[in-house]
Amino acid sequence: MTARSIAFRSQAARFTLSVPVQATLYISLCALSLWTIYFTTYPVAHDKVHSLRHHTWLVSCH
Repeated sequence: MTARSIAFRSQAARFTLSVPVQATLYISLCALSLWTIYFTTYPVAHDKVHSLRHHTWLVSCH
């Protein structure tokens, strides 16, 4: 490996592990989880969160 490729890998690792990247990944995972729970069509899960959707601001059910 050349010094340039080692430096590039080191820079890529620092960027990947940076706080903004971690925060973005965490928020995206939370948003995806909430989206999956709120808008599932699986009957058991849909019935459990139906009233929650009606009482959550900016989340429509029908």
